[in-house]
Amino acid sequence: MQQTIYYAIIAIILLSFALDRILSYLNSKTWKVNLPEDLKEFYTEEEYQKARNYNKERRTFSLILDSLNLLILLLFFTLGGFKWLNDSISPLIENKILLPLLYFGIIFFATDLFSTPFSFYSTFVIEEKYGFNKTTVKTFILDKLKSYLLVLIIGGGIGALLIWLILFFGPNFWIVAFVVMTAFSLFITVFYSSLIIPIFNKLEPLEEGELRKKIMDYAKSVDFPLTNVFVMDGSKRSAKANAFFTGLGKRKKIVLYDTLIEKHNPDELLAILAHEVGHYKKKHIIKGFVISSTQSFIMLFILSLLLFEPLLTNAFGIEGNTYVLHINLIALALLFEPINLISGLFGNQRSRKYEFQADAFAVETTKNKFLAEALKRLSVDQLSNLKPHPAYVFFYYSHPTMLQRLQAIKNMIINE
Repeated sequence: MQQTIYYAIIAIILLSFALDRILSYLNSKTWKVNLPEDLKEFYTEEEYQKARNYNKERRTFSLILDSLNLLILLLFFTLGGFKWLNDSISPLIENKILLPLLYFGIIFFATDLFSTPFSFYSTFVIEEKYGFNKTTVKTFILDKLKSYLLVLIIGGGIGALLIWLILFFGPNFWIVAFVVMTAFSLFITVFYSSLIIPIFNKLEPLEEGELRKKIMDYAKSVDFPLTNVFVMDGSKRSAKANAFFTGLGKRKKIVLYDTLIEKHNPDELLAILAHEVGHYKKKHIIKGFVISSTQSFIMLFILSLLLFEPLLTNAFGIEGNTYVLHINLIALALLFEPINLISGLFGNQRSRKYEFQADAFAVETTKNKFLAEALKRLSVDQLSNLKPHPAYVFFYYSHPTMLQRLQAIKNMIINE
């Protein structure tokens, strides 16, 4: 049985990589050598070639990095690296909570240190080449250090609590763990913009003027209780623009990147904000929270049935009739990949549906075509693939393609 688990893990790793590469290859074939006729209203020939080259470089870079990660994971697993690390630190740590934390901490930091040079290259070479990068080396380093600190404090704290629950409650841990994880997820949803974002970015209220007046008047017209709109210094790191809705109840906030304000006129910005309001009015955040909580409930239950199985530990080369907690957690993380893939497919399909609904709300309540103009500008400015392969969209896109969204908006306007 342990041999079956061993080979199942290898098969899942290889098949996951193969699926990703096949989809990436199919997506790359959607780029034509010359600007397609139906995209001439969005791109000039020069802009199209720039977008094509950018996506090609990103794809090549991803292939190299993913291949190296695959090779390292396979070698570490098949040559007994997980067992070696366990055997190396187990004699040094007697505490049953500290041992798994240290084990995962070593793997996390080793993995991150390996990926850092690639992240640096991506930021300061590829993104810089195409005019997106605004990050300084100082900011890059500070972001890393801040991320490490958050992992130590939040990740370490939550990890220690969950490990204690497993050790204390045994197979019944999943019930209490679900309550803890749900409470933590709710806390982060409510306070993310107040506690996490300020660590990395500045949030400032949108200044008085035409845009603010348009937004406040619009919020009042759709009965959206908005007390403030915030601007985030996204230009500190990238020229790419974005906007998002965060929080619940009185803690909700709409955040606009400063790069978004810089590149769009007030009417387009209002349409983008209306889209974010649409997510709130359609209760997408609450629905998403309920669905993700339900998924966590099911996954934790399945985890409780398998976590204490010695055969999982044996599959990593550690003999005996007892389980090793951190080894089994890694084994199940790898074995659960197909489940995560299926869950992700449903999640992406639901998210794409929500995006259409939010678009519809924005068009209905603003009574104009500016959302379409904003979507065009966003996609072109970010050198997006306007015609990605349908299979790639199905597996990876949380948003409909820009052309799909434009067609839906056009149909709405025609039918009004």
